[in-house]
Amino acid sequence: MDVVFAKQVLEAALLSATEPMPLSVLRRVFEPDIGTPTLQRLVADLQQDWAGRSVELVRLATGWRFQTRAELQPWLDRLKETRAPRYSRAVLETLAIIVYRQPVTRGDIEEIRGVTVSSQMIRLLETRGWIDTIGHRDTPGRPALYATTRKFLDDLGLRSLTELPPLAELEGVLDLVDTAEAASPAFAQQKEEQPAAQTGSGHSISAGD
Repeated sequence: MDVVFAKQVLEAALLSATEPMPLSVLRRVFEPDIGTPTLQRLVADLQQDWAGRSVELVRLATGWRFQTRAELQPWLDRLKETRAPRYSRAVLETLAIIVYRQPVTRGDIEEIRGVTVSSQMIRLLETRGWIDTIGHRDTPGRPALYATTRKFLDDLGLRSLTELPPLAELEGVLDLVDTAEAASPAFAQQKEEQPAAQTGSGHSISAGD
């Protein structure tokens, strides 16, 4: 297959996608199969082609995605008719504890914060798709163990939890999470409603293939 045409096909597939695309999925675009090494080179070339433009090709936890550059977001926000919901500090602190201490139970969170954590707060983060139950602690009552999902990393534009600021910079973490709703993939239609809860996403911190 001609390299230029192959890159055009790959570019079209990524621009039309509404979710990050792993290489294992992108390979299905080509027939016959061009193989992972060739596809990796094409993606790298395409990423270079878009370098320095208003939209960039980035690798996230679950795959590759075109998205607008973060520094341009304040201008794009002026076009939105509805503002993204801003989470309370209690919700952000709860999320930060899960991020840095995972897996944790609701009791662990309450012990660290020193206040009761409502079921509604946990449900909000689950509905957003940012946390999930990955098991139960083998203690009386078998409390649920919570961890972050790959969608959480995708929404923050990260490939791994190791890219988050150190715990000592908690304010920076809260600011990052608080502005995550403003970041949207380029050319993707904005959704006015909260997405349904996502399960089974795990808490792997590696990038998608």
